[in-house]
Amino acid sequence: MTAPGPDPDLFRSRAVEALLTARERTRVLTACVDERELTAQHSPLMSPLVWDLAHIGNQEEQWLLRTVGGHDALRPEIDSVYDAFEHPRAERPTLPLLAPAEARGYVADVRDRVLDVLHSAPLHSAPLHGGPLLEGGFAFGMIAQHEQQHDETMLITHQLRRGPAALSAPEPPPAAPDTALLPTEVRVEGGPFTMGTSTEPWALDNERPAHHRFVPSFFIDTLPVSNGAYLRFIDDGGYTDPRWWHPEGWEQVRRHGLGAPLFWRREGTGWVRRRFGVVEPVPPDEPVLHVGWYEAAAYAAWAGRRLPTEAEWEKAARHDPVSGRSLRYPWGDADPTPERANLGQRHLRPAPVGAYAAGDSPQGVRQLIGDVWEWTSSDFLPYPGFRAFPYREYSEVFFGDSHKVLRGGSFAVDAVACRGTFRNWDLPVRRQIFAGFRTARDAEPV
Repeated sequence: MTAPGPDPDLFRSRAVEALLTARERTRVLTACVDERELTAQHSPLMSPLVWDLAHIGNQEEQWLLRTVGGHDALRPEIDSVYDAFEHPRAERPTLPLLAPAEARGYVADVRDRVLDVLHSAPLHSAPLHGGPLLEGGFAFGMIAQHEQQHDETMLITHQLRRGPAALSAPEPPPAAPDTALLPTEVRVEGGPFTMGTSTEPWALDNERPAHHRFVPSFFIDTLPVSNGAYLRFIDDGGYTDPRWWHPEGWEQVRRHGLGAPLFWRREGTGWVRRRFGVVEPVPPDEPVLHVGWYEAAAYAAWAGRRLPTEAEWEKAARHDPVSGRSLRYPWGDADPTPERANLGQRHLRPAPVGAYAAGDSPQGVRQLIGDVWEWTSSDFLPYPGFRAFPYREYSEVFFGDSHKVLRGGSFAVDAVACRGTFRNWDLPVRRQIFAGFRTARDAEPV
């Protein structure tokens, strides 16, 4: 979303568009399977799809109808059932969940009422309940992002489910003609830059506030690490050599018998993968996908490199050395387009490495937005001056050294929930998420 001016009608129209786009994606993800599949738990790592569906509606009701609109609760008895912090995913199938038809009716009823609230809400009112909940339509943008984040979660569930393919999408574009001519890495000069944001109207609390960071000079891969490159790590015994692994990662390798990214298996002399119900040869030119942080760090060590820090990643993605500005996206301040990035479930896979030349950063780094989430070396920590808003459970309760930061989004992420400042985080063992990585190394000052 391009940061608009103070016109409330512009915020209102963007909020309507974001909410409707998210709801259509939710419909696609839940209408393509039968009721048995909607209510089944396809992995203990994930909720039943029908839980996600009703949870989307419940969060929308609590924030937009009750808090913003001042309405009485529609279904207060289900608040506890759909509280993500009260019930871990593994136990959610045992809860008294709304049946699929009832869940659909509930979320539709909530949405109809929310659109009425949106059309009358004073989007530039005074701060509400301790923060600017209505400023720039933030509450509506927050809920659109929440729904899109659960849509990504539901897409992960579709990847984990067994059975025939239920989703389809056109193929992504090929690599750009200049791909073979690109340098393998780009030098980013040391110095200060502005990290985070204080002006993006729908930025979430962990992206704020904008602050200055000094980053020493470094090199970063021009492109994400490809399947072909990762296969060389496998073929060189990468999963059998503890030298490359963090001790906890090596324990995971031994305990679970890891030998390749999740969903890969050997077939004859080659490798195949399962992707949304289709078994296919592993494409060597795509960014590697479904690797955890430990695997990414092990590959980097094997290659004589390291993962970039979060600050390095953001400087490579946003800093314009000519103007000294930090851009909203690698290509500038304009919203993402299909020519710039692979977002929004438009394609059910990453594009080949080297695609989307129109999305290059000022320093020539490609595919920083979309395709695959990129692991960084950094723990998920607050920025200086951080303030939880509008609730601690979005970010603050996850801060610490247990979670690692991912940046850049993936093909499964919608543009409303992906920007140059957006921060994702997960446990280093997580492999079902749509994550890959690129590597970096130190550079001597010139």
